[in-house]
Amino acid sequence: MNCSQNFKISQVTEEALILGIDVGSKTHYVRAFDWRGLELSKVFKFKNSFEGFQNFVLWVNDLCCKNSKSKIIAGLEPTGHYWFSLGEFLKENNITIAIVNPYHVKQSKELDDNIQTKNDSKDPKVIAKLVIEGRYSFPYIPKGIYGEIRATDKLKDSITKEIISIKNKIHRWLDIYFPEYKEVYSNIESKSGLLILKEFALPKNIVELSSEGIVKRWKQEKFKAVGLNKAKKLEEAAKKSIGCKNITFSARREIKLLIEDYESKQKHLELLNEDLNKLCDEIPMIKELTKINGIGIGTAVSFIAEVGDINRFKSAKQVQKYAGLALKENSSGKHKGLTKISKRGRKKLRTILFRAVIPLVGKNEEFSLIYRYYIERKENPLKKKQALTVLCCKLIRIFFTILSKKIKYDEKKMVSDIKRPLELVA
Repeated sequence: MNCSQNFKISQVTEEALILGIDVGSKTHYVRAFDWRGLELSKVFKFKNSFEGFQNFVLWVNDLCCKNSKSKIIAGLEPTGHYWFSLGEFLKENNITIAIVNPYHVKQSKELDDNIQTKNDSKDPKVIAKLVIEGRYSFPYIPKGIYGEIRATDKLKDSITKEIISIKNKIHRWLDIYFPEYKEVYSNIESKSGLLILKEFALPKNIVELSSEGIVKRWKQEKFKAVGLNKAKKLEEAAKKSIGCKNITFSARREIKLLIEDYESKQKHLELLNEDLNKLCDEIPMIKELTKINGIGIGTAVSFIAEVGDINRFKSAKQVQKYAGLALKENSSGKHKGLTKISKRGRKKLRTILFRAVIPLVGKNEEFSLIYRYYIERKENPLKKKQALTVLCCKLIRIFFTILSKKIKYDEKKMVSDIKRPLELVA
């Protein structure tokens, strides 16, 4: 997973043809260099199509023949999704893919000409030079079960965002046409309330229906835990509503479409959750993660979706770095700067970890104990956010140990290596 820079440099041999590819949505630009950084051709552009890829292969093979090259390393800047199909094509043609950090590309652009410009001719050269210097990484594209989990989890996130957007639109509609509705239903996701809104949207329609009519409609759908009292509250709210009354047809149409869209997305979300539950059955020890009090199957699956096969990491520290939780310090001479996390990693993975740790502090006795130790210790107490970061790293180590070594979670072992004051133990 994480190779040393010396190892990466050693891959750039005399027999290697180094390519720097600037990926575009429709057209890709590439430049070729030898292991010393000498350019072997002019910039070559090819279309993001079958014919374009074939032309690229012919161009590369011709360069290899002319310059006696038997190995090809292609440097790519993984911005957006346009490189996916090209990356797959390169792998199929036995071309080694080297992923360069977009931040490194940005910072290195002015080294040759002292001008921080971006163009299709300059970027491929910068990318190739970074590869030659060993400033790249090998891409991880999960396949098999791990690829399925990542793709499904990504789709789940997309659907979830759409649901949030729809709910916000429903809130806006209610504020305009029926603000009193929220006094009856604090949770707008209530199925009984959404049914009435969808079919009898406006306050005047609900008044015409009456509380008895509302109850009758609920009984038809066999809703439980709702009755006449709830219906009367809804009718009274409708009678005293100050909502906008000058638009009727469009308002009813809008809320009906919003609720139908919401219900459809909810069904899709349920199906995706079922798919994820089935997929995770194929991952050894994933269910063991949920035995940690406060960790649900959603968190466990999302972690696997981001990390992939845990065995590709040699240590928990590599996972920590992968998440962008590696520590950095700005110091010079006698000046000792602040120590912060690098944030050079997968942002979503960091988000998953922090969202998992925050409720753990409140629900999980072991995590709460460690959290209090770090913020209350006499020597070098941590700020709350710093302590949460430490717990994120702790959670990574626990997950890594369970998944890689296939051992059960031990809450006593979790706090045994923490030196803490006696008063915190009691």
